[in-house]
Amino acid sequence: MQVFRHIPTSLQPPCALAIGNFDGMHLGHQALLGALMQTADSLKLTSAVMTFEPHPREFFAPESAPARLCSMREKLEHFAAAGVERVYVCRFNQRFARVSADEFMQTILRNALNAQTILVGEDFRFGAMRAGSIIDFIEEKFNLISLPQVNLADARVSSTRVRSALAVGNLQEAALLLGRSYSISGKVVHGAKRGRQLGFPTANVHMRHERPALTGVYAVKLDGLNAVANLGVRPTIVGVPKLSLEVHVIDFNGDLYEKHVHVEFLHKIRDEMKFDGLDALKVQIAADVVAARAFFINHR
Repeated sequence: MQVFRHIPTSLQPPCALAIGNFDGMHLGHQALLGALMQTADSLKLTSAVMTFEPHPREFFAPESAPARLCSMREKLEHFAAAGVERVYVCRFNQRFARVSADEFMQTILRNALNAQTILVGEDFRFGAMRAGSIIDFIEEKFNLISLPQVNLADARVSSTRVRSALAVGNLQEAALLLGRSYSISGKVVHGAKRGRQLGFPTANVHMRHERPALTGVYAVKLDGLNAVANLGVRPTIVGVPKLSLEVHVIDFNGDLYEKHVHVEFLHKIRDEMKFDGLDALKVQIAADVVAARAFFINHR
């Protein structure tokens, strides 16, 4: 899979192009990618995706932007798994925000990306001030495939709905909306080794964004291994609060440093809490491990 961090200046091979933010890669996104792959195959076109970084709402109103469900790297992993051949990552900045709907269609989609078929959700908006819609694609004679919304339990599947489920610890609903367990991937980096000092060594997974969709203590799988994870700012630790994802792999003594791992969130054990010192924290971590063990025994 080829990844472009800018819009190429030369005309690209003719493609079928799916456009969207794809945050979380839920069932609706998967339906769009499935249609993309079928269309590209039937029309003998290159399969391509256009997505945006950062999320437009992060650019316009960072203080009220929604929590991130996945990083750009995680999006790219999903695209690669789907078989997408090309990904165009559009840097959403002031210049891009001023691109008119007509310029977006003619200069970018037609004259640069050579998009022969456009695939979007039925509510897709584009261009400065979100002035463009699927009607504009039709009027400009684009071959358009507009996918209807995907529903689950009589409600639309959306990134907002996934975030809401995760925020209240409803991992089961989130998994239904995603078609898989919610996960975070990242590289294991060196930390302060406090977990080891407490008797519970942890893998510190580097977070690529500072506003996760969930926090707390969870029973998780780290690359298939039973584990317990804390995602939050570690309020008991003295110092400047810093978001971290710390994973203690149960009954494991191997070395995970520098490895890129996937952490699947399966069951919420509790919210993050502040304790009266490290001794109290150690007692609670032991209880969390017991709770995680019990979960895995009951969910074999």
